[in-house]
Amino acid sequence: MTTTIPLTENIILPGIGPVTPESGMLLLECCSDGRHYPGKNGVYNVLATGDLKVEFILFEDHAIAYINSAMGYPAYYPVPEICLDTPVKAVLMDLDGTTVHSEHFWIWIIEKTTASLLNNPAFELEDSDVPFVSGHSVSEHLKYCCSKYCPDKSVEEARKWYFKHTNFEMNEIMEGRGKKNAFTPSPGIKDFLYSLKDLNVKIGLVTSGLYEKAWPEILDAFKTLGMGDPKEFYDAIITAGHAIRHGEPGTLGELSPKPHPWLYAETARVGLGIPAEERHQVVGIEDSGAGIVSIALAGFAPIGIAGGNIIECGTVPLCHSFANTFEDILQIL
Repeated sequence: MTTTIPLTENIILPGIGPVTPESGMLLLECCSDGRHYPGKNGVYNVLATGDLKVEFILFEDHAIAYINSAMGYPAYYPVPEICLDTPVKAVLMDLDGTTVHSEHFWIWIIEKTTASLLNNPAFELEDSDVPFVSGHSVSEHLKYCCSKYCPDKSVEEARKWYFKHTNFEMNEIMEGRGKKNAFTPSPGIKDFLYSLKDLNVKIGLVTSGLYEKAWPEILDAFKTLGMGDPKEFYDAIITAGHAIRHGEPGTLGELSPKPHPWLYAETARVGLGIPAEERHQVVGIEDSGAGIVSIALAGFAPIGIAGGNIIECGTVPLCHSFANTFEDILQIL
């Protein structure tokens, strides 16, 4: 792992804006893949989010982002200019932690999975694990737990346990016997969504969760809120697809979710029909650091909402705005 250096003065991240020493972001002596060094080939700094998941290689007039991969498939992306033009044409919203408070449930499933791998029902995750078991893909989360707690186990073994626990618990919830308060609609979400409808703003729901995880969650939330069929309400819904299992076809999702830009980009361009040249009239709302990066790299204005891990991940500088409530976000829009 490359050496980190505390940030002691303000730095301008091209396309994004100023990054302060209080932001939680870090300087690196070089990009972790060894390709970019400050002072060489036009690079003047290498900056990383506080969780080291995303690195930014800074040039004089532009930047590129390097997304690490626990699964062995990193990627580079250009960092587009982020700004917000009105009127806003579309609002793209995260599911877990933003629309519905459910992260505690999915972290619990990760915990149960790790306990099964260890054959230790009493196992519990540590508070320091939270940024690494939320906001990314299932495989990223499981890879982290395997590396830390059971390095003799593989991600493939972990996935079998994960989906065994997930399928059982989701069925219990759908049958009314499941974990209480697993999915709780976020405070103010109903009024916010209806306000967007009144403003004639298109709404897209975007989640890194696999379909079998996300769809029961969405249905449960809309049932609780008395909002009818989510398929009729949202203008577009995208999930990370269907899990790959032996003997069954899967869809793309485990290597390309947040913080990669594709889920947000596809929701806007394909789901809502908004061309790239109109991206500055699109905002994305997220509570996770990975989601904020995903929105920014897709070229949309990220609005962070309190309650997730944006501050802990050091991604506040990537936010166009940061709000405590949905009422605050309406004022921004």
